[in-house]
Amino acid sequence: MSEADQRAQDQLRAPSEATAPGRPDHWFDDDAGPVVRPYAMTRGRTTSAGKDRLDLIAVVVPEPAADDPGRDQTLSPEHVEIVERCADSPQSIAELAAGLDLPVGVVRVLVGDLVADALVHVIRPVPPAELPDESLLREVINGLRAL
Repeated sequence: MSEADQRAQDQLRAPSEATAPGRPDHWFDDDAGPVVRPYAMTRGRTTSAGKDRLDLIAVVVPEPAADDPGRDQTLSPEHVEIVERCADSPQSIAELAAGLDLPVGVVRVLVGDLVADALVHVIRPVPPAELPDESLLREVINGLRAL
């Protein structure tokens, strides 16, 4: 038996101090990551209660009422972290997902919860269909030059 196999068997027989149930860090496994899975953070939901679509580039901005999200006992740690990150500077859904190391779908649900609780609001990008046509802008510029 190799030395690595022996170490693996020893770890299986006796739990390490780092994963002992009495320790506060027993919810984290160095190899697997956090034990709480994303679907547990969203309580199994894949969409938020709000009807608004949250694009990857939608910017999340905290509301003034969210001055201390840590006091609200109904918020999960992930909700609090999102509000705190956005308090420093507004961030997009994609930036939040990368910073929190969570899937984008989970962040969308969590941000939707915060929008429903009026702790943040979302600034959505202008859809391309609503942007003015480039040829129209050129005609306006040419008309202004002609004056």
